[in-house]
Amino acid sequence: MERTILHCDCNSFFASVELLDYPELRSRPVAVCGDPKHHRGVILAKNEAAKAFNVTTGEAVFQALRKCPQLVLLPPHHERYVAFSRRINQLYGQYTSQVEPFGIDESWLDVTDSLHLFGSGKAIADELRRRVREELELTISVGVSFCKIFAKLGSDYKKPDATTVISRENFREILYPLPAQAMLFVGQAAARRLQRVGLRTIGDLAGAGEQTLVSLLGQSSHQLYRYVTGADDDPVAEADTARESRSIGKGMTFGRYLSDLAETKVQALWLSDQVAAQLRSAGLVCHTLQVTLRNPQLQTITRQMTLERPTAMTHDLYLAALQLIQRHWSYQDPIRMLTITAQQLCPAEQAPVQLSIADLLHDGTPSETPELVRQEKLESSLDQIRQRFGKTSVTFGRLVGQHDEDDEESIPDPQDRR
Repeated sequence: MERTILHCDCNSFFASVELLDYPELRSRPVAVCGDPKHHRGVILAKNEAAKAFNVTTGEAVFQALRKCPQLVLLPPHHERYVAFSRRINQLYGQYTSQVEPFGIDESWLDVTDSLHLFGSGKAIADELRRRVREELELTISVGVSFCKIFAKLGSDYKKPDATTVISRENFREILYPLPAQAMLFVGQAAARRLQRVGLRTIGDLAGAGEQTLVSLLGQSSHQLYRYVTGADDDPVAEADTARESRSIGKGMTFGRYLSDLAETKVQALWLSDQVAAQLRSAGLVCHTLQVTLRNPQLQTITRQMTLERPTAMTHDLYLAALQLIQRHWSYQDPIRMLTITAQQLCPAEQAPVQLSIADLLHDGTPSETPELVRQEKLESSLDQIRQRFGKTSVTFGRLVGQHDEDDEESIPDPQDRR
């Protein structure tokens, strides 16, 4: 039996959540950014009215204001986005147990085994759109297809609040005229390389053949060819499996590039603190830390390391990130973008603890070192203060006055995703 897969994408998610508190602004161009007061940082999200002025996610706030001087800027509230994301995925879970989040505002659903209960894939998609609109006052766009990648392209095809069905009969007609960069994981650099040899559309990629793509883009193009020809058979993970395997990351693209270690330390600490806070809020710890660095020429390196123990503490993540940066970045080029990602997540209560003899009491029961206990109490206290008085109410001394803000993990760099 052929699979029926949905990809559900929340429309202008961050901006839409913020506008629930400001219904009078819904017809005006609105964007979410890290530092609205000082017009610094980058655009994290924008509504449809702002898109009409060509305001784009990830661009500097000052650039967006040049395009749209009347743009209304609102600060982000990540805790609210996480809460709404959970509610939306819980709603999806009423139709299938196979719900795989792809970032905070997108999810794949395999509804193959639910068709006899709820109708066709399109009928389920339309019902989900209606329920999200009526119950949460948000909108989603849904792609319906026989594979994950085409379902994702379907949700991108028409926005906002739309359903697009991409079948075996129509996928060439709908998808093949689209630019190559519309395909998931074809970034700007790859698109430029393809254009130089005349491959400009998804149809061109399919027609070029697998070996041609491999010769142009490397071994990863074996998978790309499967994507463009509709041969993607990746399964949609069960909801609990997706939770255990996901990552949490925070990244910044800098208007003023980082040119030395001192500047980098400040931003690495800020990012580590944000990632650690999200881990603790979700009751998770990570086993692995990954750092991604990009220079002004868009050359990117990604490095990771396994941590000594599973952790959700800023101090541990920061030291690991700093170690990776110092080991792999020479500052011959400045840093344009820095992302820190916690990986191999598991619930904190299930995390294994590696003990030495010094970690045991005289009766053989585990004991944490005083330094570890103090660090955990400190970061727990910071969480409580921020929950009560806001995310910016307390921070590390070296971060005071630093206003460069982040691209959310759910807002990928265009080179990485499209």
